[in-house]
Amino acid sequence: MKTTNMSSEMLPVCLATPNVGREPGVSDGEEDGQKPSLDAGTEPISKRQMKKLMKQKQWEEQRELRKEKRKEKRKRKKLERQCQLESSSDGSDRKRIRRHGVHSSLRLIIDCSFDDLMVLKDIKKLHKQIQRCYAENRRASHPVQFYLTSHGGQLKKNMNENDKGWVNWKDIHIQSEHYSELIKKEDLVYLTSDSPNVLKDLDESKAYVIGGLVDHNHHKGLTLKQASSYGIEHAQLPLADFVKMNSRKVLAVNHVFEIILEFLETRDWQEAFFTILPQRKGAVPAHKASENSPQDQQPRPEAGGSSSEGEQSKNDPDSPQREEQGQQSNQPGVLSESRPQ
Repeated sequence: MKTTNMSSEMLPVCLATPNVGREPGVSDGEEDGQKPSLDAGTEPISKRQMKKLMKQKQWEEQRELRKEKRKEKRKRKKLERQCQLESSSDGSDRKRIRRHGVHSSLRLIIDCSFDDLMVLKDIKKLHKQIQRCYAENRRASHPVQFYLTSHGGQLKKNMNENDKGWVNWKDIHIQSEHYSELIKKEDLVYLTSDSPNVLKDLDESKAYVIGGLVDHNHHKGLTLKQASSYGIEHAQLPLADFVKMNSRKVLAVNHVFEIILEFLETRDWQEAFFTILPQRKGAVPAHKASENSPQDQQPRPEAGGSSSEGEQSKNDPDSPQREEQGQQSNQPGVLSESRPQ
């Protein structure tokens, strides 16, 4: 049997892979990578899209840092509670501290009569704010007489579905009636940022109303109109007298509620504001801000009422949208329909 030796010259042309015109040491993939091509119809990224991508990237990179900060904050609060318990002469626990708190006669009402003006996501925001108010009042050294009025509709349905334990809440009056049916007109004061009246002190014989409206400023002036229509007093917290903020002067319902609790303990508005206001609002004492820029006149703050804190990327507390909107917090509260002060 003869063996035939086939040289490379005899191989079929289709198997040859010449490197003609190719630089030595450059592979196919590398050569291809040097010549990126845009598909037909591909448009360049706009500046706005680029900024959005950069913001998203930064948020992702800082996720762990935010997680650590939250963890440190929880540890710090836990330590503070332990120190409080240890310093108590009778070794009482948290529940006993509540019982021994000096209850205030001041009534604080969240008016939930704006249910039909809100979409479900804003109803959920209001629900969370109410939960926070309830928890803070239970922990307060001077808890107030807490009322939820006009309770029903979407809010009640959402609470039934997501927080069934609300029916067992203590030290709170949850009523389906309007506040005007429960409390004498002369005792009522509606807290709204649209009011020309500024509170200097709190009268503990009064019942202060916070508008439970998360509306993203769609119904500005509504709480003032309601107060006027019912012929009741109205006022705003003295936020502008003590605080200068680099964000919108809108406070969430729970911020207004907590500021009042803090004031009842300290009787110092400035301390109450700076203890409660979120750091993201960049709050500084008003007198320092005026020294730096006397021409910068601060408008009356819009406290509470509409909560537009990005609802955590509409629900994630760490979402970039939420941090960016930073509490453009249009949460209901004291100074205006959607802004309690």
